[in-house]
Amino acid sequence: MKKAFPNYLETDRADRIRDQEYSLSNHVCLDYIGHGLFSYSQQLHSNAPFFSIRYKSVNLYAQITHGGPEPEFETTIKKRIFRFMNVSSDDYSLVFTANQSSAFKVLAESYPYPNLLTVYDHQNEAVEPMVDNCRKRSGWVDSAVFSWPSMRIQSKGLRKLVVTKKKKGLFVFPLQSKVTGSRYSYLWMGLAQENGWHVCLDANALGAKDMETLGLSLFQPDFLICSFYKVFGENPSGFGCLFIKKSTSLVLKNSNTNAGVVNIVEASNRPLYLQASGSINRGKTVLSNQETLEIQEIGDRKDEVSFLDIKSRKKERNSSGDIEFRGLDNADSLGLVLISSRVRYLVNWLVNAFGSLKHPHPENGGVPLVRIYGPKVRVDRGPVVAFNVFDWKGEKIEPTLVQKLADRHNISLSYAILKHVSFVDKSSEERERSVEVKSFESSMLTKKKDRLDLGIPVIMAALGFLTNFEDVYRLWAFVSRFLDADFVEKERWRYMALNQTTVEV
Repeated sequence: MKKAFPNYLETDRADRIRDQEYSLSNHVCLDYIGHGLFSYSQQLHSNAPFFSIRYKSVNLYAQITHGGPEPEFETTIKKRIFRFMNVSSDDYSLVFTANQSSAFKVLAESYPYPNLLTVYDHQNEAVEPMVDNCRKRSGWVDSAVFSWPSMRIQSKGLRKLVVTKKKKGLFVFPLQSKVTGSRYSYLWMGLAQENGWHVCLDANALGAKDMETLGLSLFQPDFLICSFYKVFGENPSGFGCLFIKKSTSLVLKNSNTNAGVVNIVEASNRPLYLQASGSINRGKTVLSNQETLEIQEIGDRKDEVSFLDIKSRKKERNSSGDIEFRGLDNADSLGLVLISSRVRYLVNWLVNAFGSLKHPHPENGGVPLVRIYGPKVRVDRGPVVAFNVFDWKGEKIEPTLVQKLADRHNISLSYAILKHVSFVDKSSEERERSVEVKSFESSMLTKKKDRLDLGIPVIMAALGFLTNFEDVYRLWAFVSRFLDADFVEKERWRYMALNQTTVEV
């Protein structure tokens, strides 16, 4: 790594944050895409939840225009998210939803026009409720098409859809693919708006601080969807965010009541601060700074309260504005340049390292072990790598099997299905090997007959600002074990011998 990317050493501040704030118990987390609000250290010293969500049935338009006063706890979270996402509360309203799927569903049920144009190179379960809603309302759904194997947008076809469609609707657009890492120009948003579309920016695939690169002032989307979770590598629960441009909100005036909107509710004993070292002495918590506070009693249980939490509770009688979002603060402290450089070094090292793995073959110089989908080594690519593993015969090893074996080695990977792919060569090798998957989108075309769409299952590894070199090296080392033709069989028998769940082959 030092030889290939010597400037990687200049990002060591992220390593120090990882060591001090996050303990992943020797587990490599490459299946997270999103933003963590808090750090592991904040959770470590208390068993209480940071917050919970409370469902409510509301009219979306009424909520953003006449929602009334909200708890200061929720207001504080909103202000921090606006700041982190680089979005102005003067221009946008923010509604919380149960998750990102709920955000898409709430928008689809409130948006008056049942027409949808999407730009996804993969099967996106979060968007499926939106697709379903359009089908039920007799609208049409279309998608951009992507060239194989680069997974670039076929620009001519998408431009035609954007410009010539007579009935406009919602243009749902991510700035990058959360599966292949392909990045797309936000000029597409401008073109769509010029041609009468309402634009929904899907920001769920963006990394920490990536919103600072987006010219929102030039191409302001009408809607923006993202999600936040509690703690990286430890607690993936969280909520979705639906931003609505205030100048666009009138289009939602006749919206129906939605059940996916939520309030963020303060935990009764929220542990939003690091616990100071101390000892318990007859109903007192003795702190290093000589301050004391009686232990909080909940039923028959006595909970030790941290010094920083004690300090905050004194203030909370009048304010909830002192919540510490260590996860977001850590990203802010590193900044866009350091984070984007660090992730680029790690992704490009991994792509190069995968390319070096080949099965020995005397005639053609070796059969590649790994095939990568989407961009290879590039300056401008997203922080995720989509790939598959192949045996010495060139046969694909089932991606779900690779995922299961990785999990056995304490490496968490994700599984996805590439969709909307155009093969220039109709007899392409990968097309022959692609499996048919039942698509939610296509099955809504008719109740009598389900159509099967071709999809290409892949494994994906997502990198974030807390990912370090050891993580990507361990992934490479794990994948390299498939160079042993008997590796899968050995793993199956090893787990049988240990009397553990057998990995199906």
